[in-house]
Amino acid sequence: MSSLEVEPSGAWLSREDLDAARERLPILYVDAVPVRVDDKGSVTAVGLLLRASDGEVRRELVSGRVLYHERVRDALLRHIEKDLGPMALPQVPPSPQPFTVAEYFPIPGVTPFHDPRQHAVSLAFVVPVAGDAHPQQDALDLTWLTPREALAPSVLDEMDGGHGVLLRQALAHLGHPV
Repeated sequence: MSSLEVEPSGAWLSREDLDAARERLPILYVDAVPVRVDDKGSVTAVGLLLRASDGEVRRELVSGRVLYHERVRDALLRHIEKDLGPMALPQVPPSPQPFTVAEYFPIPGVTPFHDPRQHAVSLAFVVPVAGDAHPQQDALDLTWLTPREALAPSVLDEMDGGHGVLLRQALAHLGHPV
């Protein structure tokens, strides 16, 4: 079994078990800000997903749970492939380092991050993407914006649950004025 493969019988919870765990434990997630970089390593574009949820269309970052017995790096790669496709070619280092840790609460206002389903702790990463990325799964679209365009209030207003805050933090981490 390769490092990207996780044994499903030990990694997945039934819907009932997952709901019960969400009521009692913080769940570990990864958030990824996909970026395009030039030959000098400067960010030229940020990839934002467009998704429909609860009757609203919102922009989002790549995000998802880390499974039992799954390395954080493998979770990042799995979620990027799930959302951006197998030809996205993410450049994840062997030992990725998050630019921040986001703590999502089911009660709004505790932190800037909100998830009505659960208390979740997410390690957030900037991930250069070198290949041909296309929206996958439930994503309606993938838009590449310059860092300046991505920080426009109209774009940030389309982001929910704190993803706009993470995007601003990611770009500040990369040296872009916010």
